Amino acid sequence: MITRFITEIQTAFNPFSPRAKSARLFLSFLPPNARSSGMNITTQLLPRSSTAPSKLYVKFKDGKELNIDADNMGIKSIIEEVDRHSRILQKADDLAAA
Repeated sequence: MITRFITEIQTAFNPFSPRAKSARLFLSFLPPNARSSGMNITTQLLPRSSTAPSKLYVKFKDGKELNIDADNMGIKSIIEEVDRHSRILQKADDLAAA
């Protein structure tokens, strides 16, 4: 997953819910130095009795924002969605450097 163009991630999920698996896995795919490299990561853990859906918000360097429904999307779909925009930014960055 291309993470160098991500500036902000906000998640809210019930860690005990099986439907929150995608949000938990997305956070585990982030590199260990993500916070120190300028990425703002905010995680809100909902109580065990909460029935609120899992939320995932991703903001990119160009200002694009993605609100992803982590309850209904699998981890592969979420990564594809984030990488789709990251590849566009990667291509623009490569063309600007050349």
